[in-house]
Amino acid sequence: MSAGAAHSPAGVPLPAWRDPQAWAKTADITAVLIALSLPWSTSLVGIFVVVWVIAVLPTLDPRAFLVSLKRPICILPIALFALTLVGTLWSDAAWGARFYAVSPAAKLLALPLLLYHYQRSSRGMWVFTAFLISCSLLMAFSWIVALHPQFALKADAEYGVPVKNYIDQSQEFALCAVALAYPIISLLRAKKILPALLLVAIALSFLVNMAFVIVSRTALVTVPILLAVFALLHLRWRNIAIIAGLGIVLAGLAWVASPQLRSTIGSFSRDYQLYKERNIPTSMGLRMEFWKKSMQFFVEAPVFGHGTGSTRGLFELAATGSKTSATAEVIGNPHNQTLNVAVQWGVVGIVVLYAMWLSHLLLFRGDGLVAWIGLLVVVQNIFTSLFNSHLFDFHEGWMYVLGVGIAGGALLRADPIDAAPEQGNYRKS
Repeated sequence: MSAGAAHSPAGVPLPAWRDPQAWAKTADITAVLIALSLPWSTSLVGIFVVVWVIAVLPTLDPRAFLVSLKRPICILPIALFALTLVGTLWSDAAWGARFYAVSPAAKLLALPLLLYHYQRSSRGMWVFTAFLISCSLLMAFSWIVALHPQFALKADAEYGVPVKNYIDQSQEFALCAVALAYPIISLLRAKKILPALLLVAIALSFLVNMAFVIVSRTALVTVPILLAVFALLHLRWRNIAIIAGLGIVLAGLAWVASPQLRSTIGSFSRDYQLYKERNIPTSMGLRMEFWKKSMQFFVEAPVFGHGTGSTRGLFELAATGSKTSATAEVIGNPHNQTLNVAVQWGVVGIVVLYAMWLSHLLLFRGDGLVAWIGLLVVVQNIFTSLFNSHLFDFHEGWMYVLGVGIAGGALLRADPIDAAPEQGNYRKS
C-alpha cells in the first residue's frame, strides 16, 4: 500500500492507527513541537525527535524511500555518520570516548527522513512559523531577563540569556532576522505595507536585542555575510547601495548607543593581544591555539585522521606550560568544523563534509521563500562553522537538520520530476 492511501481495498476507511495520513499529520504536529522547544530545551527536543521518528515510520513506502536515499543530499549525511562510526576502529581513544564522539553526527540520519516526509507533506511552513514564534518569545523574555535577571530560567544565566547560552541565542536571532528579509521584500513589492511593517518590526527587534543586550562574535561576523547573500540574490544594485548606506548609518548609531556592542567588537583585539603577549586563555586566543594544534594533528594523519573521539587525547599530549596558560588547555572540540573533521577522519572526512554542504547549497539554488530559508540555513552553518563545530553541536546542528530537511523536502515536492504521484504524496488537510 502506498504512503498516501487512506482506504482499504474494500473502500472501508482505515482506523486511525493504520492510516498513513493520520500518522503524517501527527508527525507534522510533532515537528512543530520540536521547533517550538528548540530555542528553550534540549531534552524536549530529544523526546519530540523520537516521537517524530515513530510517527513517520508508518508513512514510509519502503521502495520509494530507498529510491530517495540514492540522492546525494541524502546519501552524503549518511556517509558522514558512517565515517564517524567506522572511524572508531582506528582511534586510540577509550571506547566510551569513541562512541560519545559518534553521537553528535547521529542527528544527520534524520535528514533523509525529513526530506522524504516533507516531499509529501505540505505543512513544512508550520514548522518554520513555529520556530519564528518561539524565537520571538525568547527575544521578549531576553529583554525581561536583561532588566530583571531573577527571572532567568537557570541559576548561572548570562546577561539577557534566559536559557541555554548567548551563542545559541544569537544564532537563532540572526537566522530569524535575516530570513524575514525575503517576505518583507515580497510584501513591499506586492504593496502590502502593513504586514511588511510588522515583519520589519520583528526583524529589527532581533537585531536591536543583539546590539544592546548580548550577541556572540560569531553572529556579529556572519550576519553581514548573510545579508550580503540576500542582497546579491534578490535586490537590484541601486537598492543594494541604498540599503547598504542605511545599514552603515544604523550600524554607526548602534555603535554610539550600545556599550555592549562596542565591548564585543573591542574584545577581538584585546583577546588577541592577551593571548600573544601573555599566553592568557582568552576566547579568541584559545581558538587560535586550538586551530594551530589541530593543523599539526591533521598533518600527522592526513588521509584517514586519528579516528573518532581522538581529539581530546591529542590535546592532552600536546598541552604545555602552566595550568592557567592557553597552551595548556585541553579540549575535545577545536571550535572549527573542518578541523574537527580533519583531525578525526582526515581528507576523507573533509571531502564528505564539503560534498554534503555543496549538495545542500545546490538544492536551494532556486527562488522563493522556502529556497531562501534552506539556503540561509546552509550558508549560516558553513560560515559559523569557521569559529565553532556547529554541525555537530546540538542546537545549531538541529537547526541545520530541520532547516535543510523541511525546506529541501518542500522544494522536491514542488518539482514535478521528484514529486512523482506513485511515490505517495499525502493529501492536503
